[in-house]
Amino acid sequence: MPASPWFVSTSDATAPARVYCFPPAGGDPAAFLAWQPALGPDAEIVGVCAPGRAHRADERAAASVDELADGAAAAIVGHADRAVYLFGHSFGALVAFEVARRLGGRAAPRHVVASGCEAPRRNPSEYIVWSDGNHGRVFAREAARFMGLSETFLAADDEVQELLLADLRADVSLLAAYRYRPAPRLGVGITLVCGRDDPHVRPSGLAAWQEECAVPCEFHWQDGDHFYLDRRPEAVTDIIRAVVTGARRPTADLHVEVI
Repeated sequence: MPASPWFVSTSDATAPARVYCFPPAGGDPAAFLAWQPALGPDAEIVGVCAPGRAHRADERAAASVDELADGAAAAIVGHADRAVYLFGHSFGALVAFEVARRLGGRAAPRHVVASGCEAPRRNPSEYIVWSDGNHGRVFAREAARFMGLSETFLAADDEVQELLLADLRADVSLLAAYRYRPAPRLGVGITLVCGRDDPHVRPSGLAAWQEECAVPCEFHWQDGDHFYLDRRPEAVTDIIRAVVTGARRPTADLHVEVI
């Protein structure tokens, strides 16, 4: 694909579609490249890299979710030579949604797959606001608990912890400052995926995504917690491949538990 600092990819194959993948808070966009074999020739996996991260570390970071979405959308428009699909997990799902709002014409997404995230109008959550308001050891301890980090991390010096969590903290601050704005519903399908044991995504919050979509959403509950896809990437890649190829999912997966 054409060179752009926004994108990382391992393939230059002529796949009929590209799946632009937005990482969770503090996540590495290159991690998505391990999914390419699961998509095979059906689609090219493209990790979306924000300014200030990874190979763009020397650039000024985005000051808001809106600025991040503006930049990513403009980059996708510049490369829209084949079908566009969007995927995002957690914070990345919110960014993917905002990018989808900004895309049109030949760059309009065919479908959005959002994982581990309550509906945009439900963000930011009280948990995110609380996390953004805490610093130092308090933030580090909660990050370690949430992400399952080792005791070695907790024993590290404050400076080391702050360095390792710098990207996570920056994204948490972006999410805490996010303000949902009403707009016309997306005219493309949205598929929602979530771990059944995710403590931060309620069934009602997932169901509220329907308010953003003009067509019925699909809901998939997978075994695991917020990071279910790290342990079982096929729980997502199977769905993405089905979306891209137009294959029907088993009806047993298509449900939502509303409370």
